[in-house]
Amino acid sequence: MHHDTELQRIAEDSGKHGKWKALLRKWRWFGGVVIVPTLVASLYYGLIASDVYVSESRFVIKAPDRQQSSSSPLTSLIQSTGLGGGAEQSREIIGYLRSRSALSDLSERVDVRGAFASSEADYFSRFPLFYQSDSFEDLYEYYASKVTAATDAETGLTLLTVNAFTPEDARALNAGLLDLGETLVNRLNERVNEQAIEEAEDRVLIAQQRVRDARIALGAYRNASEILDPEQQGLGVLTVSNDLIAQEAALRARLAEVRRTTPRHPSIPAMEQRAIALAEQVASQTGRAVGTPDGLASKLSEYENLLVEQEFATQMLTAANATLEQARAEALQQQYYLERVVEPNLPDDAILPSRLMSILAVLFGTLCLYLVGWMLVVGILEHAPED
Repeated sequence: MHHDTELQRIAEDSGKHGKWKALLRKWRWFGGVVIVPTLVASLYYGLIASDVYVSESRFVIKAPDRQQSSSSPLTSLIQSTGLGGGAEQSREIIGYLRSRSALSDLSERVDVRGAFASSEADYFSRFPLFYQSDSFEDLYEYYASKVTAATDAETGLTLLTVNAFTPEDARALNAGLLDLGETLVNRLNERVNEQAIEEAEDRVLIAQQRVRDARIALGAYRNASEILDPEQQGLGVLTVSNDLIAQEAALRARLAEVRRTTPRHPSIPAMEQRAIALAEQVASQTGRAVGTPDGLASKLSEYENLLVEQEFATQMLTAANATLEQARAEALQQQYYLERVVEPNLPDDAILPSRLMSILAVLFGTLCLYLVGWMLVVGILEHAPED
């Protein structure tokens, strides 16, 4: 009787063991793909993962307000536009903060490597990570994952965020990056001012050369045409011509009177020769002014073109000098500056990692992976040929 009871118990245990084996065999893929990673994530984020402190700051690139000074259209035409809006400088600052140069410059002020390799960090979080070496490139890759900078389109402010394993390190790194940003803005100001002055000086040199060329061309034309001022000379010629015309008219009137009263007067031939000579002089003087290829009128057009070129070149030189003085005056002022809207804070609590959210993310991620794999297997089995 006792032997039968023992056999029955053994049979029941074997049945239960078989059921457990069958259950484990049935759900082995679910356990390996979903349960195990979720347990590992729960263990890591619940007991191992170190706290991460986040320090934030906000800044904006601004330009001082300046009233536009009244200037001539010519000055406005040749004046340099300079830098664009503050948004452009913000993008330059963001690009710099994300660069290797920023990491190198920051390392001279703050122990970046020591902050990321803090003893407060767990093995899987501290620098260097288990798949990294202690090289600068790996440090830069790690730095890029801990530092973010982006501009808020709604407010126009740039948000700088730094993650570290102690509050002090997070704030120190953030403050160091802000200082580097201000230094870069100052360098941009110096570069733009130098560029503006160089461009203005180049314009002055070009304008000076243009004035010299215009004066030389005008002098050469005066020498070649043997005139000083064709307009004034033309007026003089016309004045002489008008006097001669008046003399000729008076002489012919007198000649007509003499012929009428004394047709045989001995002075008539002389008066006729005098009238003819005056008419020739009038024609000669008129030809000097107009009507001939060498007349003053034909030379006036080219002379006026050269004179206009000289006057325009002189105006260009005056405007270029004014622009140069303005560029030098603006170089003494700060074009753009970094305004700290929110100083780097000292976090009093760790907001990372999001432990519960991370565990749930692993759970749902592995569950989706399992379901996709299960559907693929079912699809393959349904379309498999039957033997």
